[in-house]
Parts: sequence; structure tokens; C-alpha cells
Amino acid sequence: MDGKAEDSPSRLIDARLDELGDWRGETLARVRALIKEADPEVVEEWKWRGVPVWSHAGIICTGETYKQVVKLTFAKGASLEDPASLFNSSLEGNTRRAIDIHERENIDEEALKALIRAAVELNTSAKTARSTRSRKSPKGA
Repeated sequence: MDGKAEDSPSRLIDARLDELGDWRGETLARVRALIKEADPEVVEEWKWRGVPVWSHAGIICTGETYKQVVKLTFAKGASLEDPASLFNSSLEGNTRRAIDIHERENIDEEALKALIRAAVELNTSAKTARSTRSRKSPKGA
């Protein structure tokens, strides 16, 4: 998988899932489906030489695969409510939070979809706030 320009991000992600061919591919495929269910307008991207990225008005999360874990890193995870305590990795930072999913571990699908929707809401509200500020005229004008 060399990431030629004509390869769409979705096809590159499909190829990665096939290439993995084990529980990590199955887990990443399931997570991908949940992300699309939670946000039908999500945009799939392929960044940093092989990392699936899901965006909507900014990055929602990335899906990385390692030998022992599938890691979902939420770009603005520290700003999200996590009532189901899904975040279990990268907890020390001020911005990102991650979910490490191990083999045979069940995913709380509804909680994950709620987290995805919250991330989209955060991205879209931040984008709206930025565009509103840039449209406002200077004081006294």
C-alpha cells in the first residue's frame, strides 16, 4: 500500500483493514462503522503515511493499530465529556485523549457513538464561533 494520489482515503483504509487480516482489522472496521453511524457526514482521510483519520469541521479521531491494541485518539478529547469512561489512554495531556481497545474487548457502541457526536458538536461549535468572530465589525464602526 503506497498511497498513490489516485487512491482515495476510503480505499486506503479498506486496504489497511484487509492487510491487517486479524482482530485489529475487525476492530478498526467496527469502529469505522460506528463512526459513520454516529456522523453520516464524516470525512475519511489518510494522513501521516498511513493513519486513518475521521473529520468533521476538524479532526474527530484517528485510528491507529499496534501489535496489542487498536488506538482511537480524539484530537480534542480532553474537552469532551466522557460519562462512560471510555478514555483509558493519553490521559495526562491537555488536548488529546485516547481509547485503547484490546483483543476480545467489547466496545460500548452507544457510548462511543455519543463521544463521536460530542466531538463533532465541539468541532462545529468551535468553527461557528471562529467564523462569527471574524465576521463581526470592529467596535465603534
